[in-house]
Amino acid sequence: MISDLSAAWHLTPQQYATTRPARYSVPIPLSRYLTMRDGCRLAIDVYLPSPLDGVPATTFPAITLFTPYYRRFKMEPGATGECAPNTAKLRDYLVPRGYAVVVIDVRGTGASFGTRDSFRSPKEREDSREVVDWIVAQPWSDGTVGATGISYLGAASDFLASTAHPAVRAIAPLFSVWDTYADNYFPGGLQLKALTQSYDDLMVALDHDQRHMLPRFVYYANPGFAGPQPVDEDPDGNLLEQAVREHLSNFRQTDFMPEFRFREDPLPYDETFSSASFSPYSLAQSIPQDVAVLSVSGWLDGGGYMNGAISRYLTLSDNPRHLMIGPWDHGARIDVSPWRKQEMAEPVWLDEVLRFFDHYLLKLPTGLDQEAPIHYYALHAEQWRSAQQWPALPAKQDTVLFLAPSATLAAAAPAKPTSVDYQVDFTLGTGHGTRYERIAAINSTEYYPDWQGRTDCMLSFTTGALTDAMELAGHAVLELWLRSSERDGALFAYLTEIEANGRERYVTEGLLRLLHRKESPCPTGYLTTWPFHSCRKEDAVPLAPGEPAFVRLALLPTAWRFSAGSRIRLSISGADKDHCGQVPHGRPPKLTVLIGPGQASRLLLPLCI
Repeated sequence: MISDLSAAWHLTPQQYATTRPARYSVPIPLSRYLTMRDGCRLAIDVYLPSPLDGVPATTFPAITLFTPYYRRFKMEPGATGECAPNTAKLRDYLVPRGYAVVVIDVRGTGASFGTRDSFRSPKEREDSREVVDWIVAQPWSDGTVGATGISYLGAASDFLASTAHPAVRAIAPLFSVWDTYADNYFPGGLQLKALTQSYDDLMVALDHDQRHMLPRFVYYANPGFAGPQPVDEDPDGNLLEQAVREHLSNFRQTDFMPEFRFREDPLPYDETFSSASFSPYSLAQSIPQDVAVLSVSGWLDGGGYMNGAISRYLTLSDNPRHLMIGPWDHGARIDVSPWRKQEMAEPVWLDEVLRFFDHYLLKLPTGLDQEAPIHYYALHAEQWRSAQQWPALPAKQDTVLFLAPSATLAAAAPAKPTSVDYQVDFTLGTGHGTRYERIAAINSTEYYPDWQGRTDCMLSFTTGALTDAMELAGHAVLELWLRSSERDGALFAYLTEIEANGRERYVTEGLLRLLHRKESPCPTGYLTTWPFHSCRKEDAVPLAPGEPAFVRLALLPTAWRFSAGSRIRLSISGADKDHCGQVPHGRPPKLTVLIGPGQASRLLLPLCI
C-alpha cells in the first residue's frame, strides 16, 4: 500500500489528463426517436465531437448514457443554467476528447414513449442492445461502444454489457448498485423508507412533468426548466405530449419496492420477476470476459453502493477490472472528509474514467496496465492508497477487540461470563446529515455534523487511548452474542472515533434485520469477502425470546486513520427512526448482549499502524 496520491499511481489521473487536452467542442446535439422492437420510440441525443481549428473530422467511439432523469430539459425563454444536469459533466469531459456521447431517455421517461413496468425494467436492457445496433451502423461510429453513468445510469451500463453486444468493449459503472436489494433499498434486509418515498416523489415530478414538484430536489431546482426537451422531429411538442400521457401509467416506487421484503422473492403475480430482475449481479455470467470494467464509489455512497462496487470487482475476476473508492458521497458531489480542503469533490474519478476509456476503446498508451487495479482514499490520513487485492489487508491481520464489562473494548476476552441489557428506543435516529440523504436526492453538504453525543443513548463499548495512529481499511465485523425479548429486531452498529479532546466523529455503520441473521455462502454473481446474509424467505429465522443467538454483521467498508490518543467506540442500537421503520412494529425489544468465555462478543477491525 502506498501513502500519497503521487505514489499511489505511477502516473496520477490528473497527470494523465494533462496529456489529453480538449481537441473538439461540444455541439448542439442531434435529437431523434429510435423505434424499438415493440414499436416503442426512445428519444436520444447524439453529441458528435465538433473539430476545432486544424483537427480533422473522423469516426469516434461512442459512450452511452441511459437515463430516467431526462436526457435534456427544455428551457424557458431567457432561462440560464445547464439543461442536462444528470449527464453534463461526463458529456463536457468526453466529447472534447474525441468521444461521441449518446444520451437516451429510457422508455417511459423524458421524451420517450412507453410505460415503466418496474425499476430498471428488463425491457430497458433489450432496448440498450438495439440502441447500440443503431450506433454502430452510423457513419460517424468507429464500431466500438462504452457505457457509463452515475447511479441508475451506471447500473444500465452493467445491463448493456450483459447483452454481450460485440461492440461494447468497456463499461464504467459509477456510484451504482450491483444488487439493488442489498446495496440500496434493503441494506441488511431493512427497508430505507425515506429513500422509497423520496424517489417516488422525484419520478412523479419527472415522468408526469409535474415541474412544480422539482424545486425540492436541488439538482432540478432551476426555475427555467420547462419539462423534457422534444426531439428535433417534434418542434411543437405534440409527440412529447403523447409520450408524457403514456408515462402516467408508470409503476409507483412506494407501491412497487415494498413488494420485495425478501431478497429474490418473486412478485405474487409474476413468478419470474424478483429483486434479482432489476439487479446487475443476476446477469454477471452474461458479461463477456473481455469487457473491461471500472467500478467507482465513495465511502459515504449510500447504504451499500461501495459494497456493490467491491462485489462487482470481485465477481468479474476474469475481466480487465479496476476499482476506485474515494472520499465521496453518492455521485461525488461532495468531499465527505471532515478534513477536506474544499467542499466540492475533486474530479479524480473523471480523469480516471477518461484514462480507462482511452485505454480500452481508443487503445492509447495510457500506462493503465502498469497501475495497481485498486485505488482507495484513506480519510483523516487524507491520502490515496493502492492495492493489488481486496481486502487490502489480509483477514489474518485483523485486530480483535472484545466487548467487556464497564462498557469497554478490550484486547483480551473477559475471564468470567456476564451480560449487559439494553432497551431499544424507537425514538432514536441518526439525523438528516447522513449517508442516506444524498441517495434520496436530498442535498447534503456536511456529513454527520451532529454526531456528538448521539451514541450516549446507545449501548456503547470504548477502547482506551490509542498509543499509535492506526488505519482501518475494509470491513469491520461485529460478532455478537445476544438474547432478545422479541422474535425479531433491527441491529444497528456504529463505529466512532473519540479524539483526545473529546470530539466524536462518525466512522461507519452496519445494519441487519435479525430475522436475516443466518449466514449463507455468497452467490456466484455477488462475491464478497465479508459475512453474507441472503435475506431470502427460506433463510429467515425468528429469534427465540430469551435464547442466545449469534450474529455476525459486517459494517460498511471504509478507510480511516485513527489518531494516536483517540479512542475507538462501538455503539449498538435497535432503531433509526429517520431512515428505517420499527422492527418489530410497536414492540421495542429488550436486548441482552453476552460477553465472556463461551459467548465472546467481539469486534474485528482490519487495522494497521
